[in-house]
Amino acid sequence: MKFCSLCSANVVFRIPEGDTLPRYICTACHEIHYQNPKMVVGCIPEWEDKILLCRRAIEPRSGWWTLPAGFMENNETLAEAAARETLEEANARVTIGDLYAIYSLPHISQVYALFRARLLDLDFSPGIESSEVKLLSEHEIPWNEMAFRVIHDPLKRYMAERRQGKLAFHTGIIERSQKPG
Repeated sequence: MKFCSLCSANVVFRIPEGDTLPRYICTACHEIHYQNPKMVVGCIPEWEDKILLCRRAIEPRSGWWTLPAGFMENNETLAEAAARETLEEANARVTIGDLYAIYSLPHISQVYALFRARLLDLDFSPGIESSEVKLLSEHEIPWNEMAFRVIHDPLKRYMAERRQGKLAFHTGIIERSQKPG
């Protein structure tokens, strides 16, 4: 950030009085510009024993598989964001269920929230960010082609818990050096 979004003056990066972290501060109007993590929200859409996955048509990780998920927009709830992302990426309508997992990714300043969901019908197709969408049973999931660890690990856990009939809520931290698998 170089300029204040309120008055267009230059900003400086320093710790404001009474704060503990450096922030961008306007040199003219003294507005403090806070930068906070982005929320990424998605779901695990189910139909019978299968999960709906999307093959990414955009970077990062174009060509790799993921669950429908994306950045939360202003003025929407977590559940609304998960349903919207599923509609955008897979043209699929879902009923959002319980929150399944929340992961912090401090190295990229993101927080992932993942819900359980039920497909309302089988009328789905690739959205603009997907090249392919498929309903897959557990043994068909391309585990070595999952785009992100924050999708791979909770989905793996979900499948194991589903087999045991004991689904539980999870939280965690995913560090930069950790890879899917």
